[in-house]
Amino acid sequence: MNASDIVEGLPAFQHEVDASGLTCPLPILRAKKALAQMESGQVLRVTTTDPKATRDFQAFAKQTGNELVAQHEAQDAVLHFLRRR
Repeated sequence: MNASDIVEGLPAFQHEVDASGLTCPLPILRAKKALAQMESGQVLRVTTTDPKATRDFQAFAKQTGNELVAQHEAQDAVLHFLRRR
């Protein structure tokens, strides 16, 4: 999946992390690192294949104050959209 794989109805994003094949805590750590380099209000799309990542990203958003804009299941992955606080 890449930036040209826009799914209608999902938020636009400025940055992307592909955490496919990684298990907890690596997708969260990669997202945290990417968010730290982003400007407030920008959106990060994270692609994961870990079944537990959906709950992990929900908890991560609550703990950090970054907004979880959307989560979308696509084929064998889940797309998480986080807005930098």
